Amino acid sequence: MGAVNKVFLIGPMGAGKTTIGRHLATELSLPFIDTDHEIEDRCGADIPWIFDVEGEQGFRVREHKVLQDICASTAAVIATGGGVIMLEENRRLLQDNGISVYLHATVKQQLARTAKDRTRPLLQSAQPESVLSDLMERREPLYREVANIVYATDNRNPRSTAAVIAQKVKALSLA
Repeated sequence: MGAVNKVFLIGPMGAGKTTIGRHLATELSLPFIDTDHEIEDRCGADIPWIFDVEGEQGFRVREHKVLQDICASTAAVIATGGGVIMLEENRRLLQDNGISVYLHATVKQQLARTAKDRTRPLLQSAQPESVLSDLMERREPLYREVANIVYATDNRNPRSTAAVIAQKVKALSLA
């Protein structure tokens, strides 16, 4: 495979994709891109507003376009949205354009990490644990289908997690 080109971080909300991604980008000397931030920058609106106005379907269309553009661009560490893997076209893009790292987090850990976060439209529910469990049930097999590396992030330090993942990515790149 050669030099590391693109590393996609996939997994549920609260798994640490953005936090670990920033550290991983430093470890690999690559730029960092967060697809959600990229969508917000292009739209001039935040994710909850996009969900309110366009619904999840409208958001997914925007997310797909951003992922296509990133895949056509330079090497980077890319933190994706938790639902990016729901579209078959996105799974193909992830598999064809880099190394995908599934950051696994238990529902309990996700709840703890997202409890005070009001920017996650899918969690604006009276039953966030139920929502996270349902999402995990549907998405887990797809994360695993796409992943080259699976890494559990529960109770792990983001910086040391990034260092371990960087070693795994480098080993895969040389294979």
